[in-house]
Amino acid sequence: MNTISFPGLGISPFKVDPTAIKIGGFGIQWYAIIITFGMILAFLYAKNRAKYEGITGDDIYDVTIWCILFGIIGARLYYVIFKIDEYIVTEGTFWQNVKDTLLGIINIRNGGLAIYGGIIVGVLVGYFISKKKHIRFPVLADVAAPAIMIGQILGRWGNFFNAEAFGGETSLPWRMGLMNANGDWIHVHPTFLYESLWNLVGFVLIAIFYKKKKYNGQVFLFYVSWYGLGRAFIEGLRTDSLYLGPLRVSQILGLAAFAVGTVLFFYFMKKTPEIMKLVPASVAEPSEVEAVEDTGSSKDDEDSEANEDMTENTTETESENKDGETD
Repeated sequence: MNTISFPGLGISPFKVDPTAIKIGGFGIQWYAIIITFGMILAFLYAKNRAKYEGITGDDIYDVTIWCILFGIIGARLYYVIFKIDEYIVTEGTFWQNVKDTLLGIINIRNGGLAIYGGIIVGVLVGYFISKKKHIRFPVLADVAAPAIMIGQILGRWGNFFNAEAFGGETSLPWRMGLMNANGDWIHVHPTFLYESLWNLVGFVLIAIFYKKKKYNGQVFLFYVSWYGLGRAFIEGLRTDSLYLGPLRVSQILGLAAFAVGTVLFFYFMKKTPEIMKLVPASVAEPSEVEAVEDTGSSKDDEDSEANEDMTENTTETESENKDGETD
């Protein structure tokens, strides 16, 4: 049970139980329910958006299932890689240590998912699925970007129920009060709220901007830049960051995403590759389109020649008929 308050906003202390449902000795956490609800809303949004881009609902369903499955694996691996010392067991026999280490790595009930890992792996899986289904990946990425943001907007409230992902101490009016294990109050930056609101603003901007995009993939690049910029600043406030030496991993990655995403966002406005031009998502690859056009041209030429021959034969027949009448 976590005790939370927002004294600067006049919200008195209240208790939040991270467990939503208890069945015997098994509990279903609010975090899991909120994440699942976010995934469902993200899927429904993507399915609705996809139909305007020429992508079928069945394709979105397949992409969603595989991206979520591998995205969870990616999110876990990303977290574990930077916390590996906490998972390696060395106290028992060799095989027992291996078993305990692996069990600890796959046990996500105690937390330990990093959104960046999920996004990176999800994007890679989406790319391979788009190639298999002959969907233009930039179009699929545009559809997915705002859907991902929906999941992030809601997902951060799972951190609220767990009283985690907060920042350093502050005296700002919107500070969040937390009672620690010693019964003392600390007042911290509600960074879970910062990121949720940042993504909400980004989602609204995308909703306004989407139909005005200049090329396929532009919405996705906006998302990469927007989220990267916000995460870089918010990560600097958090107290539970993943580190690579003295560097906050997500902060560096956020700055890199912002820089690369922004450069590509404007670069492709001047020079747009064939695959990123505003055409339906499910059309064939450029080479295939050209082949179809060439075949169509050849068929038109053949039909034209056939029509000319028929015209000549008709003219000759009419001429013969006229000669017969004169005689």
